[in-house]
Amino acid sequence: MHRLAPAREHVIGLYRIVIGFLFACHGAKSLFGLFGAKSTVAVGAWPGWWAAVIQLVCGALVCVGLGTRVAAVLGSGSMAFAYFTVHLPTGLLPIQNGGEAATLFCWALLTVAFIGPGRFALSTLLTRQRTSAPEQDHVRADELAS
Repeated sequence: MHRLAPAREHVIGLYRIVIGFLFACHGAKSLFGLFGAKSTVAVGAWPGWWAAVIQLVCGALVCVGLGTRVAAVLGSGSMAFAYFTVHLPTGLLPIQNGGEAATLFCWALLTVAFIGPGRFALSTLLTRQRTSAPEQDHVRADELAS
């Protein structure tokens, strides 16, 4: 396993991107009728429309790596809610009640919340720019003073 260690952050970043993208696609499918959807969810309908908005927004945020942990927790919680309110009443196991996607997204997003964004996260890029910007301003001030 030690040979895989150097790729760890890259794989975590790719995992986050894929999970976020797929989660956002579920929201886009419900909201806009994309990806072979037979219909869209009525605007404001509880809980379907709200779940789709959470999927789209949280999925996009997780995908790009902005507010990753908060978005992942919110997305995970929404999938747990979906599982317990929609799927569990029709059967105990996800394979019986059609809740495989809700279960997988719930646990995948919870994993992202705990391990963080990994590489390729927009928040990392923004943090690097903020920390390097004051140094650049300081250098410019020194140049102007001389």
